[in-house]
Amino acid sequence: MKRSKIHIVVALLFVPIIGVAQNTPPDYFVANCFNCHGTDGRGHSTIPPLAGLTKPYIIEQIAAFKAGTRPATVMHQLSKGYTDDEIARAAAYFAAQKK
Repeated sequence: MKRSKIHIVVALLFVPIIGVAQNTPPDYFVANCFNCHGTDGRGHSTIPPLAGLTKPYIIEQIAAFKAGTRPATVMHQLSKGYTDDEIARAAAYFAAQKK
């Protein structure tokens, strides 16, 4: 009887950890995008939305900013600060958001 109570207590201790693992926050560098595009990625005023765009499209646009072939105000500089992997992970995050 004592052993089963210990097992229950130990199991209950891990419930919050499981809940946190399922709702992990985006990578820290994705939060940089929130400054202009909003925390939900839906943009505002003249800032275009990112939420719901496809991952390949976002990656393609960031590559164009990096190459200087897409006009922008600050994205040319910002895009150069991220690796291809970081861009892909950010694109996946915003692609998963609802429009």
